This record gives sequence, C-alpha cells and structure tokens, in this order.
Amino acid sequence: VELNQVSFRYVPDRPLIENFCLQAAPGKRIAIVGPTGCGKTTFINLLMRFYDVDSGTISVDGKEISSLSRHSLRKSYGMVLQDTWIKAGTVRENIIIGKPDASDDEVIQAAKLSHSWEFIRRLPEGLDTKISESSLSQGQKQLLCITRVMLCLPPMLILDEATSSIDTKTELLVQSGIENLLKGRTSFVIAHRLSTIQKADRIFVIDNGTIVEEGNAASLMARKGAYYQLYMSQFKNVI
Repeated sequence: VELNQVSFRYVPDRPLIENFCLQAAPGKRIAIVGPTGCGKTTFINLLMRFYDVDSGTISVDGKEISSLSRHSLRKSYGMVLQDTWIKAGTVRENIIIGKPDASDDEVIQAAKLSHSWEFIRRLPEGLDTKISESSLSQGQKQLLCITRVMLCLPPMLILDEATSSIDTKTELLVQSGIENLLKGRTSFVIAHRLSTIQKADRIFVIDNGTIVEEGNAASLMARKGAYYQLYMSQFKNVI
C-alpha cells in the first residue's frame, strides 16, 4: 500500500492532510498515532475510499485505488473498529456475514483462533443461540467481530483499538485474538494506547495531517520527540 503526496480537506479552507506519503510493505504492521483530530480516522477513510483524495494517489499492489470499484477494494480489507456491530440473529449468522457459505468447521476454527469459542460453546444453543446487542458483554461482542474477520482471512487489516471498556482478562483474549489475525497480513492500527503497538514494524506519528516522526517503538522513544511526549503523557495518566 502506497500513499504518494496525498492531500485532503473536508472543508476547502481548512487544511487537514497535506502532502502525505507512506509505504506499507506486504505483511507489515503499520501503527498510526497522534493527538485527537490529527487525521488518523481520515487516513482510514481515504484508504477505504469513503472519501477520495483531493490530490496525490493511493495505490494497492501498484494499482491506484481510484481505478478500482469500492466493492472490490473493501473486500480486500478486514476491519475491527472501536464500535462493535451485532445484528439480531444467531451467533452463526453474525460470524458468517462476510462468508455466507462457510461450514461449521470453518466457523469453529475461526472462533478458536480468535478466542471466542470458549464463550460461544457455553451458550444455551452454541452457534444457534439467538443474540442481540444487549445480550453480550462488550468483550464478547469484540471477540465476535474479530471472529467475523478471521473467517474471511482478508489480505489487509484495519484495526481501531477497542479494549478500553473491557475487563483485563477479556482484554488479554482480545489482544491474543488480534495477534493471531495480524500474522502475515498488511495491517494499519489506529493506536490510542501506545503500550499496545510495541510490536509494530513501523509507527507513524501524525500531527495536523502530516507525518512528524516515523520509526519503531524503541527508536522513537530514544529520540524523545513527539512519540516520546505522547507516551509519557499516557504513562503519567496511568500512575
């Protein structure tokens, strides 16, 4: 995935993303961090073509995404977002949304890899248990969303961390499920808590729509710049 000199504004006289350049090699984990309103979510919106760039290009495997249909582009991505989405229906129906013809064996395998099978098998009717938004905990809903993506095995992933309202034990399961999901896939992680992206191959620090720093966690901490300041501010809040 390559972004070359990308610029975008929601409002013509308010600059947001200017001359943005980024390369993500196949299978690499890219983290995007920065203060609220810096352009992190906009970056994801542009990758998925919810909006088109004002100038510059975004390419996947050498093809500009403007030449691809939105449907074919979005089929290449799996998304796990902050806001979980559960429809009224059975557990199975919620998991197979992206792969309606999946067998039970495939569903169970995906559930085991994402650590949702433990709670699913304890439900009154297992995969056939009818659920709604209110019948599951936040952690269980997040695990189901990970299972949904795990079943489809897309080549690229977009993750918007969503563990802040989950108990510690479930958070560990969610993080473990995400780790299984990330293996071998190009991924973009919108990071809120910097402690969760220590394994990222590349971290891009965005401020006012531009990249102000890039590197891995160790090099950015050693530089004691913008990333270091963000990390230390979060650490102070914890203690």
